[in-house]
Amino acid sequence: MANKKGYSLSKVVHRISYYRKERLNIFRELTVNQKSDVIMYLSKHLQYEIVSKLGQEELINVLENLDTDEATDIVQLLPKKKGITIVDKLNEQLKSGVSLLLQFDPKTAAGLMNINYIQVRDEEDMDSVAEQVKIHEKRTGKLPVVLVMKDGKLVGYLPVYRLIAGRSKDKASKYTKKIVRVRYDVKIDEVIEVFHRHPHNKIVVLGESKNVLGIIYSDDILSALREKEGASLYDFAGVSQEESVLDSTGRKIKYRYKWLIVNLATAFLAAFTVGLFDEVIAKYVLLAVYMPIVAGMGGNASTQTLVVLVRGISLRQISFKTAWRTLRNELGAGFVNGLINGLIITGVVYWKDGDLRIGLILAVAMVINLLIAALFGTMVPLLMQKLGKDPATSATIFITTATDVLGFLIFLSLATIVLQ
Repeated sequence: MANKKGYSLSKVVHRISYYRKERLNIFRELTVNQKSDVIMYLSKHLQYEIVSKLGQEELINVLENLDTDEATDIVQLLPKKKGITIVDKLNEQLKSGVSLLLQFDPKTAAGLMNINYIQVRDEEDMDSVAEQVKIHEKRTGKLPVVLVMKDGKLVGYLPVYRLIAGRSKDKASKYTKKIVRVRYDVKIDEVIEVFHRHPHNKIVVLGESKNVLGIIYSDDILSALREKEGASLYDFAGVSQEESVLDSTGRKIKYRYKWLIVNLATAFLAAFTVGLFDEVIAKYVLLAVYMPIVAGMGGNASTQTLVVLVRGISLRQISFKTAWRTLRNELGAGFVNGLINGLIITGVVYWKDGDLRIGLILAVAMVINLLIAALFGTMVPLLMQKLGKDPATSATIFITTATDVLGFLIFLSLATIVLQ
């Protein structure tokens, strides 16, 4: 990605990310417009590292080249006292917008909105509206969303193309279209759900008295969706959301070691379970060869169920109270898949080792473990959500522990009963 002056945005971002000692100088060598482009492509911790080292004048120049909502995101990275000082020195228009946005929770609809809109009365003619649009565009460099009001209340919006296609003396009300609206304190998940129901639309953010506070564009929603999807993937893998692909070895260790220690504890639990059956394993070494298959298949099946459930929870398709039908279907799928794979493994073991008993033990253990995977994969994320925990992060460790420990326990218990 390169601009007319030949600089490559991707290369600059790469250099800043990888060359820690040089990143501030690399950033300072850019033009103001380039700095504004680059800063929004950096991870949060890199943004903070750079803006915290910039002088006031440098930082203000960068902020004044950003959209209001983008400038607000950068200001929120700063210590509160420094942020207030910086905002106070911005130009009046940006200062007013950033000050407004800083009042709201960034995890709500108000945290997504920007203020690129104008309000016109429904009885105003198209000439009057066009003039206001021109004034706004001249002042901000952007075409606004034209919101139509009647008696101080939002009626809808006027598509900008109507300023060209409509007659100059027609009233704004003639071309007004409905627009989706949400309260300022609605959580981002609910805003995303609204967007799913009304794709490609803009969303108006209203205050407590139904006054207009701002506009959420589709690209704001898509950005929130990307962050949410990325957060879910990070949570699922047990990785901090602050970690970037470009982070140093030290930062990666910092963000990962706690999760790996927890997983180590669960691995010891699985090892302890296996240790209870050391006599039967010593007598039938073939059991040790096939043990990982039972646990591995259970882990894969539970992951499939967990991914579907976490998505269903995020889209509000399922709750703890409405889980029975999903649980029944997941158990059914687990049972059938267990039978299919059980028959395959029985045939393979008999063909390879000539031991039908171990093949049948594996088949039964696999069926039971896939049922366990379906049960835990369905109910644990729902239970975690009910308890107010993140279902992706919290559920993974319980589910993998269950399929590993119970998978080994069932397989080796069956072997002990059948073979001895």
